[in-house]
Amino acid sequence: IATQIVRQNQEVTVKIQPGNIEEYLGKPKFTEDKLHKVLPAGVVMGLAWTSLGGTTLFIEAIAIPEKNRALKQTGQLGNVMIESSTIAYSYIMSNYKKFGVAEEFFKENLIHLHVPTGATPKDGPSAGITMATALVSLALNQPVIRNLAMTGEITLTGKVLPIGGVKEKVIAARHAKVKTIILPEENQKDFAELPDHIK
Repeated sequence: IATQIVRQNQEVTVKIQPGNIEEYLGKPKFTEDKLHKVLPAGVVMGLAWTSLGGTTLFIEAIAIPEKNRALKQTGQLGNVMIESSTIAYSYIMSNYKKFGVAEEFFKENLIHLHVPTGATPKDGPSAGITMATALVSLALNQPVIRNLAMTGEITLTGKVLPIGGVKEKVIAARHAKVKTIILPEENQKDFAELPDHIK
């Protein structure tokens, strides 16, 4: 509407209605049905911060039978996000027994990790726990619970480090009608400071 006013160099009267909302906001990225159906094993919803605010994103992992184990990453990931996926992979592989994963799983499979909307560049460390969870979900062939999203940086030893953009990420979770979010413990104070209507 602001662009319309500037282009026409005059006041514009606009009535926003369900019939014309897509004209201004574009098509919905995800339908409620897509967000809240049971995700397959290896797919986990993460929370991300962008220059436009918070957003949800999905991390997908599949196993491809292969003699030499390896990790492949796609989705136009930046260097930091590629490092995060490598850290998550190394952590889960080195702790496979702790998670009840069969030893052969990582030995006999190439793991392909993908972050959809491949045309959009993505970076940052805060998808670490989401990637690790996707790997365990895949290896155990067990989907995560419904209406769950998460964010957090993971280290090689499994520590979860705090992240930024808590407010924006929580708002994104609310917009997606997510019922449960996982945040790093050190971000508890950031969450506590949010207005009640956001929480």
